[in-house]
Amino acid sequence: MGKGGEQGEEEGECEKKITLYTWEEIQKHNSRTDKWLVIDRKVYNITNWALKHPGGIRVISHYAGEDATDAFQAFHPDLTFVRKFMKPLLIGELAPGEPSQDRQKKAQSGWLQHDFGHLSVFRKTKWNHLLHKFLIGHMKGASGNWWNHRHFQHHAKPNIFNKDPDVNMLKVFVLGNTQPVEFGKKKIKYLPYNHQHEYFFLIGPPLLIPVYFYIQIMMTMITRRDWVDLAWATTYYIRYFNTYIPFYGFFGSILFVLFVRFIESHWFVWVTQMNHIPMEIDNEKYKDWLTMQLDSTCNIEQSFFNDWFSGHLNFQIEHHLFPTMPRHNYYKIAPLVKSLCDKHGLNYQVKPLSQGFKDIIGSLKKSGDLWLDAYLHK
Repeated sequence: MGKGGEQGEEEGECEKKITLYTWEEIQKHNSRTDKWLVIDRKVYNITNWALKHPGGIRVISHYAGEDATDAFQAFHPDLTFVRKFMKPLLIGELAPGEPSQDRQKKAQSGWLQHDFGHLSVFRKTKWNHLLHKFLIGHMKGASGNWWNHRHFQHHAKPNIFNKDPDVNMLKVFVLGNTQPVEFGKKKIKYLPYNHQHEYFFLIGPPLLIPVYFYIQIMMTMITRRDWVDLAWATTYYIRYFNTYIPFYGFFGSILFVLFVRFIESHWFVWVTQMNHIPMEIDNEKYKDWLTMQLDSTCNIEQSFFNDWFSGHLNFQIEHHLFPTMPRHNYYKIAPLVKSLCDKHGLNYQVKPLSQGFKDIIGSLKKSGDLWLDAYLHK
């Protein structure tokens, strides 16, 4: 037989070796020791590789047993480069009769990622990684890896309990409509949650950064032996105390940095939570990428002050749909995203800044009342 015929046989054999899977089979592989996911209809076994994932094991594990195409495109600007690492993990494809999306998810955001992706000039490179370490560590005294680990999960699965660390309130607050009822039925009362909208002012904005974040940052760097980030953070404090001890003394310098963190914490909590706490917060519902981001985020009206005050995070919907896009581009795509939502009957929520602040307190009060009712009567 000629060489061409042999080549044809080899190609035919390769085609026959492709394993086809159903969603029923794929969804079984979503445990800690067994993780599969789907990207562009190709099935990957990420069980062992998840530990090496640059974005962290948790963010990729949150998509085990699911279609991760939209999240994959959102988090990886250089798809060609990333796909080189995926080839050894490929184990098969979706069977021809299987839908591209699992669990009846919609597929409205595919062209959104493609058409608007060119507006993102940001690319994750080695130099960008080092700059990130420098800015977070040397300029802020924090940990770049800690921030990425939290923030990637938040963007991948926003407002989903056990997957978004930003809604892990350490039982200090109860959020949404489901958690308060669950706590109430189980008679869980670590704090009087029906007053959480009042003690929020004493616990939330003042303490998040200067107390909770910095304890968590230090514990994370030490327990994970992240000595590089710890070294960067150390350079910040060396520089800081060398600068301010001559003016305020040692204890005065400590009080000064705590005061700065105290002010920063107020800004951070109000700006970030006005887009999330009033929105849907619940257990995993396996929604498609676009619906999940729209249900968990909202925008604040655009104005010169709002853009400046929030650092363009008033475009929270766009920030979540395109997490690698520079913030100054959000206003360019906002009308297009809204038109897509209008076309498909999806809720694109925009509110005034003052209303955003009020809704934080209102949603906390609503959740607290749900808890009290369940605690007393169920």
